[in-house]
Amino acid sequence: MRKNNLLEQKIIETAQGIFSRLGFKKTTMDDIARAVFKAKSSLYHYFKNKEEIFRAVVEKEAQMMKKEIEQALAREESPINRLKAYAKSRIKALHRLANFYHTFREGYFESYGFIQKIRQDYDQYEIKTIKTILEEGVKAGIFDVKDLDLTSEAIIMAIKGYEYIWAVSPDINKIEGDIDRLFNILFYGILKR
Repeated sequence: MRKNNLLEQKIIETAQGIFSRLGFKKTTMDDIARAVFKAKSSLYHYFKNKEEIFRAVVEKEAQMMKKEIEQALAREESPINRLKAYAKSRIKALHRLANFYHTFREGYFESYGFIQKIRQDYDQYEIKTIKTILEEGVKAGIFDVKDLDLTSEAIIMAIKGYEYIWAVSPDINKIEGDIDRLFNILFYGILKR
């Protein structure tokens, strides 16, 4: 890695911590420059402004989240366990990736086109991932799904519905239990048999 790339990565990593601690609005270029022990003008050599640094941070966290989810999915064989692993690894990653989480929750990011693009790309990734798992389950004779697209979207919406509660909860065991119960409803329904 070139020396310049090392400084750019250091800026992104340092800014990641500052943004998660202070938030996007309160973080300044001066804060980031002080934390990397460089003059503010050095930051402008790599990034035009604070928004561009934040974009790099959020893109990095999105990639980290995808990697963690994919690793969790690779450890599971059954489609049932893969769906649960998806939800559990997703919420664990959100606990650690504060900036990525806040870009999805905070309304004031609506005016930033790059945030909208990241959100759309990530939504498509989630739906595609869930749809792939459902397709595997249908092929294996485990799931009976008539509309893969609608079912994928419904699962994502159910997970997102609990996202805030799970993201602020310190009890990961309770969250995992909630996820298991949510998927039990999905798999077995609410009808008495």
